[in-house]
Amino acid sequence: MPKKVFTGKVVSTKMDKTVVVAVEMPKRHPIYAKAIKNTKRFKAHVEDLDLKSGDVVRIEECKPFSKEVTWNVVSENGTAREENKE
Repeated sequence: MPKKVFTGKVVSTKMDKTVVVAVEMPKRHPIYAKAIKNTKRFKAHVEDLDLKSGDVVRIEECKPFSKEVTWNVVSENGTAREENKE
C-alpha cells in the first residue's frame, strides 16, 4: 500500500525536531454541493531543514516517532511569505 503524501503550511515550530503542519482538504457537501475547506493539523518529524511558520512543505506518513508524531517532512516546497532583502 502506498504511503500518503500531503502538502501543507507549517503552523508551529516550537517543538524540538517536530513541526505542526496544517493541510487543507477540500470536499463537496453531499446534498448542497458547496465546496467546504477542512483543515487538519499533523505533527511531523524534521531533522535537517530549517523551517519557519508559513513555509510550505510535503509530509509523508511513516512509522511512529512518538505517540502523536507519525509523519515525516520530505521536502520544502517554498515559502508562503517573502523574505526582506536589504
